[in-house]
Amino acid sequence: MKLFVVPTPIGNLEDMTLRAIRVLKEADLILAEDTRTSGFLLKHFEIKTPMQSHHKFNEHKTVENVVQRIKNGQTIALISDAGTPAISDPGFLMVRQCVENGIEVECLPGATAFVPALVASGLPNDRFCFEGFLPQKKGRQTKIKELSTEKRTMIFYESPFRLLKTLTQLSEIFGCERKASVSREISKIFEETKRGTLQELVQYFTEHNPKGEIVLIVAGLEE
Repeated sequence: MKLFVVPTPIGNLEDMTLRAIRVLKEADLILAEDTRTSGFLLKHFEIKTPMQSHHKFNEHKTVENVVQRIKNGQTIALISDAGTPAISDPGFLMVRQCVENGIEVECLPGATAFVPALVASGLPNDRFCFEGFLPQKKGRQTKIKELSTEKRTMIFYESPFRLLKTLTQLSEIFGCERKASVSREISKIFEETKRGTLQELVQYFTEHNPKGEIVLIVAGLEE
């Protein structure tokens, strides 16, 4: 059998694909990052497949067992709380272990936060690099300095509590005139994208307290 990697909505439940619903209904087991969070999703779409917890604190322990279950003929679906598993979420270890054991892995296309944010930013998207979350403490300044000469458009995930700090640090190292875009609450009721220079965004979010999940897009260094 195989492992299905199934993206789930990042906010709006209408972004769930018909195929994703079918795969989750037909699977023998669903591996969920948080079974309580995913419980609401499964209930909404009347999916009665049993769930098992699979998150960054226990994935090292669960992968062997899951691989064995698939080898024994089960079909298993992997989901995260929102978006595509393994993109700044648990999933990579499971996929790698399946690949190394000759198990077929199929990843469904679907919701992920950074693509809509990148497209809506208005910044060049022919070449880009995904950086996920910056290090919170150790290596943070070093990483930002490394990226200051990156020519491709950069994509970051950030929490509302650290956004202002990140924008300020980027402004200091990249230069305050570097263009950027902040998208929050993508696909939800209060979805918002603010565009401008890093300095303008620092000013805006000093006056407006950011809330919700955030994707930060920063222009690359112009040659």
